[in-house]
Amino acid sequence: MFIANGWKDYELIDCDGGERLERWGNYILVRPDPQVIWKGERKNPLWKKAQGVYKRQGGGGSWVVNRMPEAWCINYGDLTFRLRPMGFKHTGLFPEQATNWDWAGGLIRNSVKNGKEPKVLNLFAYTGGATVACAKAGAALVHVDASKGMTQAAKENMQLSGLGEAPCRYIVDDCRKFVEREIRRGNRYDGIIMDPPSYGRGPNGEVWKLEECAADLIELVVKVLSDEPLFFLINSYTTGLSPSVMQYILMRALPEKLRRRATVDIGETCIPVTDSGLLLPSGASVRVSFE
Repeated sequence: MFIANGWKDYELIDCDGGERLERWGNYILVRPDPQVIWKGERKNPLWKKAQGVYKRQGGGGSWVVNRMPEAWCINYGDLTFRLRPMGFKHTGLFPEQATNWDWAGGLIRNSVKNGKEPKVLNLFAYTGGATVACAKAGAALVHVDASKGMTQAAKENMQLSGLGEAPCRYIVDDCRKFVEREIRRGNRYDGIIMDPPSYGRGPNGEVWKLEECAADLIELVVKVLSDEPLFFLINSYTTGLSPSVMQYILMRALPEKLRRRATVDIGETCIPVTDSGLLLPSGASVRVSFE
């Protein structure tokens, strides 16, 4: 398991009956989580005092309680992120990914100590949690996401973290189409981060499922790895795509010389639950580093 236990400004207080009780800075939120299939007594009084409560309704949902500001900031170490109550329960940050930020950042820092500036490609990069962490560690970034709004939020997070002048290109584009162009241009990357959504739409509006597209997508992205890469990280929130399956796809796609050098670690990304002392699984990751 990969455990995100380094937070001070975020806390998963309790989880019960399909919902999470969370603290984001000074604000208490209740949000749905399909992984939480058990029911209890909800003894913590904060369940009734949340400033933000998101409820699913039909095929969508809304914030039925919203006493939150339009935006506020939280910190993870020396990184700063701006949060907003967004559509479909989100705040603009996935706290479980902090464990992957730490892992990638450590590899980058070691590379920088050896006189290198790793070039990292962050695909489906959302509001840039991994982008900020890798930039702080000393990498040059290419941040790619199809949403203009999410990309603007990533720029804001970089600035809030004191990285406004860091080497980073922000690309608003379909990730697959961008990678295809990078292959033709001969551009290569020392580190690759992929965090694709479970469902998405292609450039022509076609609907796709990650389980059906994962193999082709991973095989394509492997082609932009450099000859002496540092790491490859894949995240998934798709229950039908296990970390073992993602590992198999990735290792099969890697050239033989890189497979021999690869150190692979797979598992669930988890968040500690304060009240129970247990861990809530919140996705899965495949981490590959190259010696």
